[in-house]
Amino acid sequence: MKKILFASMLAVTTLGVQSCLDYDDPGAELGANQTTIDATVHHGNVDSIDFRRDISIEELKHAIDTLNKMKMLGQSLTGQYCLRGAKNGDVPGAHAYQRQFSLGPDGYAQYMVVHHKDFMYGTLTSTYNVSEDFNGDPLGSYTMVKNALMPLLNHPIVDTIPEFKAINLLYYCVSAQERADLSGPYTYLEDKQNSEEPTEYNDIKTIYYGVKENLDTIVACLKYYEENRDAQYKKEFQKVMTRYCTTSRAMFTGDWSMDSYIRLANSLKLRMALHMVKVEPETAKQWAEEAVASGVVETVDQQHALYPMVSGFTHPYIDICNSWSDLRLCASFESLLMSLNHPYTKYVFANNSQPIINEATGIELPAHSKIVGLRAGRLMPDGQNYPLNPLAAFSSINSSSMAQAPLYLVKLAEVNFLRAEGALRGWNMGGEAQYFYEEGIKNAYLDEPMMGAYSYNAVLDEYMNLEEALPYTQVEASGDGEDWESVTKIGVKWNEGDDQETKLEKIITQKYIALFPLSTEAWTEMRRTGYPKVFPVLNTNDGDGSIKQGEMIRRIPWRLDDPKLQEAAVAALGGPDLQATRLWWDAECGNFENVTSIARVPYAVSSKIYGIDGRVMMQSWEQLPSGVYIVNGKKRIK
Repeated sequence: MKKILFASMLAVTTLGVQSCLDYDDPGAELGANQTTIDATVHHGNVDSIDFRRDISIEELKHAIDTLNKMKMLGQSLTGQYCLRGAKNGDVPGAHAYQRQFSLGPDGYAQYMVVHHKDFMYGTLTSTYNVSEDFNGDPLGSYTMVKNALMPLLNHPIVDTIPEFKAINLLYYCVSAQERADLSGPYTYLEDKQNSEEPTEYNDIKTIYYGVKENLDTIVACLKYYEENRDAQYKKEFQKVMTRYCTTSRAMFTGDWSMDSYIRLANSLKLRMALHMVKVEPETAKQWAEEAVASGVVETVDQQHALYPMVSGFTHPYIDICNSWSDLRLCASFESLLMSLNHPYTKYVFANNSQPIINEATGIELPAHSKIVGLRAGRLMPDGQNYPLNPLAAFSSINSSSMAQAPLYLVKLAEVNFLRAEGALRGWNMGGEAQYFYEEGIKNAYLDEPMMGAYSYNAVLDEYMNLEEALPYTQVEASGDGEDWESVTKIGVKWNEGDDQETKLEKIITQKYIALFPLSTEAWTEMRRTGYPKVFPVLNTNDGDGSIKQGEMIRRIPWRLDDPKLQEAAVAALGGPDLQATRLWWDAECGNFENVTSIARVPYAVSSKIYGIDGRVMMQSWEQLPSGVYIVNGKKRIK
């Protein structure tokens, strides 16, 4: 262990503290170009893994040696790094991470906001007004993962190492699912065929079912390896694993078995099952129960992530938030955490760094007074730094708490909450909803597990016993806007007497916190369930014009230049290429309804339900508390 850690410290990449403003070639960091390893473009059968074939040690060594000489094994590392903010084969860094997460999904999930609008390569005038130069960047990580892994997965030599093929197909599956959930259809099947000019867009259902079939094959392959490959075969293969498979905690534990990869595959299957619960409830139940029965992530050491401590980098948020001053805490997240007195308010987020003057009242908030967030969608000024831009004084993160935080693929806490929701729906998740809910909270810390979550655990018991949300008002410290009473009204403590909707809100709210800062998945859950409750995004019409005030962005548009590609993509989407168009799994019905019963759900479309104050309600009729509402222009009492 000491050797591993010492080596990792020596391997830390020395990166200049450059802002994203300092790059000369806009968009190059997420370009499709990768180093050509083999001039031949191979078109194999990625979906087929002949894992039961007899493979001699000589054959295995020859295959490993051949791929190593062609430098193709290293493409696996490239693909893994690109999953979480990397480019060009490097470890995750601030620039690519910023374009993958911070300039889009971080704001959509209302975790963080960009507090200025001036970038050399475009502007961000509000949360939903994303420059053409940035629009496709969250999708660019998929392109880089695909370009790194598909030449390897299609190469005939890799079929002689079926377990390596399975593991890298698993990494691709992670990216494929995330890509579908960001924008919707894409050229999934042709991408897997290593097509040079794909044109056929596949719908999300096709992608989900394809990923699921891959996951089942991967699990079968890796279980066969554990049960049937001899010790010498495993010894040779583990040499490859040690060098090229960096997401496993085997680097800490020394356990290079396939168990954690099997559990990662099943956990991804479980995630997808809950995503599609409204559109295919029976299939969702089947997939979820199959995944749990086969084995999902159940311990800290079974998690998969990119680990700064091992790979030699610091979490990209350190540079983005603090060194570059490009990101600040969102007011919705502030309000949620403060309403629940969450442990993160004690050590993850910093108080205001400088005095903040309320322009309306002239009252000054002294430096280091409190956690202060910015409303999503607020029109931001120029300038990254204080005092040119006073908003730079709003809350950032504490570097010490985040520097070594893992960049998770699937986190234990997420799996706990997935099982909690499944159990709430009556599925066989291997336990009760309350148990998994409470385990999810216990495992929700963002700290590197090896370092210990001391600050989190110190106040955990008090947190978990919070019966009701604390009264909290998010104060607009600069005076440029309204103060908002917290929309979080639920507590933390599990109450078996709560109704199903309240229990679900608790599960998803805690899941949302646990996912931080994985904004892509948090945003998916917000779209799917409507939770956690957040403040309405300001200036939604500043986007592409499709989102009404009070509504939430539903997808990232493609904005394809080729009219034929645009036509094919829209046909697969089943709707226009707009921010408001819902994805396949994002059905307009209650959380315990499904698309087959939409007709039975009264007033399910949130955009047609208003409070008596004229505010659009983000919940379905079933989710709303008792009160008076305007529905389709008529007063209704619930």
